[in-house]
Amino acid sequence: MQVVRYAAGDWGVGELWFDADGLPVWHELPTRALELSKAAPQVGGTAPPTITLPGSGARVRNGSVPVVARRIAAYFEGERVAFEDIAVDLEWCTSLQRAIAEALRAVPYGETVTYGELAALAGRPQAPRAGGAFCSQNRLPLIFPCHRVVAAGGIGGYGSLGVDYKRRLLELEGAAL
Repeated sequence: MQVVRYAAGDWGVGELWFDADGLPVWHELPTRALELSKAAPQVGGTAPPTITLPGSGARVRNGSVPVVARRIAAYFEGERVAFEDIAVDLEWCTSLQRAIAEALRAVPYGETVTYGELAALAGRPQAPRAGGAFCSQNRLPLIFPCHRVVAAGGIGGYGSLGVDYKRRLLELEGAAL
């Protein structure tokens, strides 16, 4: 397991977890709470590598930082970044969850869909709640951009990070709210 912590300016600090094959398995979006914790989990008795945003003046302590970590750091810097090509393990998914995951990855940067539209894009128009359930259990936000899924009558929720965080992500992408 490799853990990569990255600084994301006024967003705070985030963490990415990678399996032994280098596939991302977990992502904690940047928050001040992670920044204040300062103590990333120890992996194999050593501190995990750290990445910081471009232009911050800090350096990457480990040259083996995965490309996805660099892209996520750039995303929070305001760059238009795509994650559709990042390999992920979907073996844990049911066929419905896999369809939703693939449809979610296809929602373009700066655009939103409703839970009903996501279900339709997944070929399951009668399953908008399944889309909501997938988003609520999303292990890899940004790679599966559930912040781009909104309620039919408004922005909808965003778990423990809240609606303001979701709104901020959409504003970063220039999405119409």
